[in-house]
Amino acid sequence: MAEAPKRDLMPDRPANQRGAARFAAVQALYQMDVGRATLEDTLAQFGAFHLGREIEGEQYLPADADFFRQIVAGVTKHQLTIDPAVDRALADGWPVERVDATLRAILRAATFELLRRQDIPPRVVITEYVDVAKAFYEDDAPGLVNATLDAIAREAGKDLASSS
Repeated sequence: MAEAPKRDLMPDRPANQRGAARFAAVQALYQMDVGRATLEDTLAQFGAFHLGREIEGEQYLPADADFFRQIVAGVTKHQLTIDPAVDRALADGWPVERVDATLRAILRAATFELLRRQDIPPRVVITEYVDVAKAFYEDDAPGLVNATLDAIAREAGKDLASSS
């Protein structure tokens, strides 16, 4: 599973159940990618043991379990369109497969939402996943997430001025 967050999830705003679901989805996608866990096993494990519970001294926030499942299953189902979109937005010579596994999970989950969830404003998606990146990284990764997701949203023709 992904390493413990370096900082609080969403330090500038109170945690919400969708934000917690995004955070858990990134962890689940990481686990599936690195540990080669199946979708069914991962969904079962996170549903039973992670969402809203304390594990090894870490308190997992209450999360929107349905939204969590939608993200993880959606990334799995649409990965063949998600990865090329991420590749196009990343710097030449750095396809998504060369990116750190945690960062790859963040970009895949966010790209799924940007491309497939018309009901969620792109600015909200980008902001939430930048916050997830801040929970795992203290370096330039949150900026990379922001720039990459902005490029993906623009390529998809999304209106970035809208936030609600």
